[in-house]
Amino acid sequence: MPFRIPARIRLTLLTTLAGAALAACAPHAGTPPDAIVVAQVAEPRSLDPHVATATNDFRILAHVYEGLVRFQPGTLEPAPGLAASWSVSADGRRYTFLLREDVRFHDGTPFDAEAVRFNFERMLDPEHPFAGTGPFPLAFFFSAIESIETPDDHTVIFELDRPYAPFLSNLAYPTGFLVSPAAVRGHGRNYGRHPAGTGPYRFTEWARQRWVKLEHFDDYWGEPARMPRLVFRPLPDENARLTELLAGGVDLVVEAPADIIGHFRNQPDFVVAESVGPHLWFLILNTREPPFDDLRMRRAVNYAIDKDAIVEDLLQRTASVAHGVIPRAFDWAIDPELNPYPFDPDKARELIAEAGHAGATIRLLATESGSAMLEPLPMAEAIQADLARVGLTVRIEVFEWNTFLARVNAGLEGQGHMAQMAWMTNDPDTLPSLALASTALPEDGGFNSGYYQNPELDRLLEDARRSTDPTERGRIYHRIDRLVHEEAPFLFLASWRQNAIHHRGLRDFALEPSFLLNLSRVDKQP
Repeated sequence: MPFRIPARIRLTLLTTLAGAALAACAPHAGTPPDAIVVAQVAEPRSLDPHVATATNDFRILAHVYEGLVRFQPGTLEPAPGLAASWSVSADGRRYTFLLREDVRFHDGTPFDAEAVRFNFERMLDPEHPFAGTGPFPLAFFFSAIESIETPDDHTVIFELDRPYAPFLSNLAYPTGFLVSPAAVRGHGRNYGRHPAGTGPYRFTEWARQRWVKLEHFDDYWGEPARMPRLVFRPLPDENARLTELLAGGVDLVVEAPADIIGHFRNQPDFVVAESVGPHLWFLILNTREPPFDDLRMRRAVNYAIDKDAIVEDLLQRTASVAHGVIPRAFDWAIDPELNPYPFDPDKARELIAEAGHAGATIRLLATESGSAMLEPLPMAEAIQADLARVGLTVRIEVFEWNTFLARVNAGLEGQGHMAQMAWMTNDPDTLPSLALASTALPEDGGFNSGYYQNPELDRLLEDARRSTDPTERGRIYHRIDRLVHEEAPFLFLASWRQNAIHHRGLRDFALEPSFLLNLSRVDKQP
């Protein structure tokens, strides 16, 4: 296990550094006056929005790219984006989008209906000339598209093979962002290092392990960005992120550790931003191999973990206990009578004994840091301690974030019994469809890394997608919520209130429930 500064000692060190740093320099002393510098938890994997899957990457991409629709600020409701308007047929299968005119990509090429067609066919058609510039792991979001019509330069018509309720929400998600066809043709598989979108900022430089730099796009069709430049710095070590913030080396830190949030609330030169959103932190359980191919063992570990203590003590009340697979932010979709698994070590021991796995050794795959991973190493250690009390030995294996994602997304078979994971979702369909559906196994390109399969869940997910009645759709998700809770393919832990800390000089900063960043409306005082 790598060395980690204990929370109390870390807080003392940071407090000491705060006094020294703030006495020596004013806020922003180390950052350029014409740029906002953001400390992120990891290096991005790709700047191709159709390839990327992590919120860490999405926070950068949201400034470079746009989709046909976007999330209305402060909500998860779709609003016009590159499409000025749209209409939906009565049967819910035909979506007609009217595109904005005089929009150009950062490489100077026009945004038009054929560009939209290129984007979706690249993701969905294995015979497309540029299908090899993938893989496109979230193309599943658009699998309902049966055909795309472009009757003129500014009209796009999607014909779906069935009603698909999450379609607009998925178009607003980063997987729906639109890339320059000319840039893809020019750079091929290297496009992710040479991105070109239509957003308020254009890409200028990616220096590995140092920064990604963006600059104001002068020909942006909409309201221009306030700041000339954005710089995203990967700082995987949380102590490094915070010391850089205190010393004036960055303007904004996302995903600050829970134990120092209170400290920064009392600092006059800093602002702590917090917001609820559809987040779930959980452990994937390998249902293909012992011991978690046995339902009793899956339920046992859910009973064994003192989630209230984790939320209260470790996470300092920056999260709430999770009850199941659908985050409580989707209040219309959760079963209101469903409660989290109670902390019941005696019940856990009883189930472990019944299953014949007393004294078993469990391999837990963990990461040093990553998108909304909620103190992953201390969390792993807390889980290790709780499972030890019910007779299970947990061996923690720790990986760098992108290495961790590659291993876990390939599937846990032969690698581990459980793995940490966090999802920020745009619709209650997203997590169960991408991580629990039978069609989402790793060998099929999905994220069902624990190999859970249940025909009843598959049927309910399809029914929910087809429903265009919000009340009926909510009732179906209630059933999905309860089924997944009872089957326990995950160890359900916590839903996070996202946070960020920034220098007080940043003006008009706000967190979004989508967990994306929108810095185009932010500036900073000198």
